[in-house]
Amino acid sequence: MNTPPLVTIFGGSGFLGRYIAQRMAHQGWRVRVAVRRPNEAMFVQTYGQVGQVIPIQANIRDDASTRAAIAGADVVVNCVGILAENSRQKFDSVQGDGAARIAKISAESGISKFIHISSIGADAESDSKYLRSKAAAEAAVSAAIPDAVILRPSVMFGAEDRFFNKFGTMSRYFPILPMVGADSRFQPVYVDDVAAAAVAAINTDASGIYELGGPDVETFRELMQRMLRAVRRKRFLINLPFGIARINAFFIELWRKATLGIVPLVLTRDQVKMLQHDNVVSDDAKTLADLGVDPTAMDAVLDSYLYRFRPQGQYTDLTSSAKNLRG
Repeated sequence: MNTPPLVTIFGGSGFLGRYIAQRMAHQGWRVRVAVRRPNEAMFVQTYGQVGQVIPIQANIRDDASTRAAIAGADVVVNCVGILAENSRQKFDSVQGDGAARIAKISAESGISKFIHISSIGADAESDSKYLRSKAAAEAAVSAAIPDAVILRPSVMFGAEDRFFNKFGTMSRYFPILPMVGADSRFQPVYVDDVAAAAVAAINTDASGIYELGGPDVETFRELMQRMLRAVRRKRFLINLPFGIARINAFFIELWRKATLGIVPLVLTRDQVKMLQHDNVVSDDAKTLADLGVDPTAMDAVLDSYLYRFRPQGQYTDLTSSAKNLRG
């Protein structure tokens, strides 16, 4: 009896990682989900048969646990990333040094198929620490494993996203929604399409960098208008000038530090820098199409999870129909 191949997914319980884990399990692979807190990732075991998907403890700052997570694997996928820094997690240590360690140990372990998740806009010369750390990670991965596949998604959307869900929550409580970079363009990509791209890269001889975006390119303002239509709410959209946004972000960061992390970090100065630039697929880039993935439109997905932010939740449309009947 042949033993199914094994894939190790670092960050496999996160927003994107869980979709990759589920797809790999459905293809019959054994899946090792490497995370810092495996007790919080037990839900991934339901993605496959008993014993097929296993969460294990791994700290990408530690050689020994990283090496143990990679041992015996046929493929390694790195999905580890953070959206904002805190006192313990820094962009350089998590997204730069962490990716370098995973790639180096993977190369030493004989791994030839390596998938790394980066971000559109990764640039060593960027004024954003986030994007510079992404570029440093790409350089380290390519140096260790020249044939590695690097996926650069735009903003990802899906049921667990931190983009539409964040603004959907805000629309419940505030009559005004502030925006930073209202005219900056985005190309949101469905999270499961990115997972499909990762799986396609594993199953083919793909290599190099791929930029992943959906079929729709819209400004930040247009995305917020789309979100408001989905949640059936009317709110005022106010664009904050970048200068004012940087000052606000400074005080938000300061307030969060003073409250020991209790206050949510809704905006950082580094994010303000990123919002000054478009986040779309380059004209000459390899894309989802090169991996055989047909991108999913936002219209096909957003209503399926944003309905909970409507005035009457899933009953909003039914309530509106009843009002029309009475009229």
